[in-house]
Amino acid sequence: MSNLRLIFGFHAVTSRLRQNPGSIREIFLDSARRDQRARDLAKFAEVQNIRLISCDQTRLAAMAGNARHQGVAANIDASRSHVDIEDVLDTLVEPALLLVLDGIHDPHNLGACLRVADAFGVHAVIAPKDRAVGLTATVHKVASGAADAVPYVSVTNLARTLRELKQRGITLVGAAADADSDLNSARLDGPIAWVLGAEGKGMRRLTRETCDQLVSIPMLGSVESLNVSVSAGICLFETRRQRAEH
Repeated sequence: MSNLRLIFGFHAVTSRLRQNPGSIREIFLDSARRDQRARDLAKFAEVQNIRLISCDQTRLAAMAGNARHQGVAANIDASRSHVDIEDVLDTLVEPALLLVLDGIHDPHNLGACLRVADAFGVHAVIAPKDRAVGLTATVHKVASGAADAVPYVSVTNLARTLRELKQRGITLVGAAADADSDLNSARLDGPIAWVLGAEGKGMRRLTRETCDQLVSIPMLGSVESLNVSVSAGICLFETRRQRAEH
């Protein structure tokens, strides 16, 4: 049975090329793109002996549906799927923006988080391999293409991964309802990894202690908390807003 599926976007395709080129069957590249990013991708593909197909925007749009394809798509063997965070970070040309999800169990919530991550240009979503839902069929359906556009990094030891991100100069900002400072006072203009916890429980203790700072989302109504994907959207929007000002 065929296990091929399409992925879209430069970060997703380039990360796959670096980490797992053997899973790529062919790459579709917008014939109108002649910028450095497109040339570098074409060179990667040539080195790895991967078929590169030049096509127009109309064909790419038909392939991608509602996904943001950025002029590139690839057919991959999903059974050979693996993405590594180091390879994602090595492809970046702007400060990192990551979303770390500490133990999301509801596939609808993970799918919605991936959609939010795609909307705000998150470079990768990181989650633990155990005690989390993973990329199920329901997640893919809810994500509406975002699961293929945003690299999803599943790690065996989340605390260790967070420490490695800090060593690479990425600030870990945890969203916590009981934090002393709120989103309005947070400075979010550098490399950032937002860390959000599971439904109802929040971040695990070690995850929380690893964060560089904790911030809360200002709440004016009677509800005490927001859905994790809504919280992620608010935090990521504020990050992009601040970056646009600098």
